[in-house]
Amino acid sequence: MHITARTDYALRAVLALAAADPATVTAGALAAGEGMPLSFLKTILNELRGADLIVTQRGPERGYRLTRPATDISVGEVIRTVDGSLTDIRGEPAADASYEGTATHLRQVWMAADTAVQNIVDQVTLADVVTGNLPPHVRDLTG
Repeated sequence: MHITARTDYALRAVLALAAADPATVTAGALAAGEGMPLSFLKTILNELRGADLIVTQRGPERGYRLTRPATDISVGEVIRTVDGSLTDIRGEPAADASYEGTATHLRQVWMAADTAVQNIVDQVTLADVVTGNLPPHVRDLTG
């Protein structure tokens, strides 16, 4: 699995919003606090807003906030919002891979890897990451 800068920044931004909840955080404060380029972050924030993960608040308390509790948003949902499929093979979902000859069964390996990744990122919420209270099966994998 390749974690893009887009995914990294998106997750760091929503984690900062989760930690600040119920307060709002401006794009400038997010960029400065997380060391991210503001223009790139604004593009990502627009994607997250379009997916209804965050909302913009105007006025004196302007900024961004989550649309749902951090306990209801998984890491996987954020990843798929900004980068699509979790495991791509040459730019296509693992389930669409096809091989012939000795590599015929390689597709099954990619699908198993995709399922394993999903089983982790879809079961870890933003709240889990912010609090450090990761599910036991995730903690067990980190040694």
